[in-house]
Amino acid sequence: MTRRVGLIGKPLKRRHSQVMHDAAFDAAGIDARYVLLEFDEDAVADAVLEARGPDWLGLGVTAPYKRLVAGLCDEVEPEADTIGAVNNVVRRNDGSLLGFNSDAPGFQAGVELAMGRSLDGAAVVVAGAGGAAHAVVFACLRAGAREVVVGNRTADSATALVQRFAGVGRATRSAVALGDPAFAAALGTADLAVNATTVGMLDPGATIAVELLPPEATVFDLVYVPPETPLLRAARVRGLRAANGSEMLIAQAAIAFERWTGVGGMTGVMRVAVAPLLADASARA
Repeated sequence: MTRRVGLIGKPLKRRHSQVMHDAAFDAAGIDARYVLLEFDEDAVADAVLEARGPDWLGLGVTAPYKRLVAGLCDEVEPEADTIGAVNNVVRRNDGSLLGFNSDAPGFQAGVELAMGRSLDGAAVVVAGAGGAAHAVVFACLRAGAREVVVGNRTADSATALVQRFAGVGRATRSAVALGDPAFAAALGTADLAVNATTVGMLDPGATIAVELLPPEATVFDLVYVPPETPLLRAARVRGLRAANGSEMLIAQAAIAFERWTGVGGMTGVMRVAVAPLLADASARA
């Protein structure tokens, strides 16, 4: 019986996850395949119900269904509950479903590789307050960042994000509008600046003024299509460390794969498999 993992979302414009997981299944000798399941909202509950069957290993979940699927699981891990999003579901042997979040540890793995150091003790500035930013801020706080400043077009959303994680970590934290002088001031002392918005992918421009950053700072853009955004280009011209979200994508996929199969160490396999798609800015389903 060929088993399955299904990615639930709408729209599903990219096949990066499918390519990575199928390569990992092949490398591990596991008879399974990763399938794309693009559904309208009213079909999601039935899809999750089907995933309780013995031919399923679990589910991946992407926008806009991360909160919806969380409510359809039998159990949600505390970290995913705190973040407020489930991006993966594992089917347990009894057919029950456990929701978890691999975005936060995936981000930490990717960004620490880019920085060449731990997040512990780092001063971090994050642009954005949506679902991706929640995972980023949680990861930074949990890893021991000393300061986290969240900037957003609307300061209210940034404030709500910061307040959600009031009990996580020891960092000083603040929330401001992107145009607030306090955001620019925070960039001046940042070890890490993160773009957690769709600017550079869906919208033109950049959210972070790289000229304000210290020369030892790292710029991390969660966007990986296109592979180089205007933000990353500007950071590299200035000589800063800079990386896109591809290593986060790979790391979170390897984490999920291990949860579904019990097989670890697939990061290298996944990196090689997805490299052609990551190099092609037009790579879509």
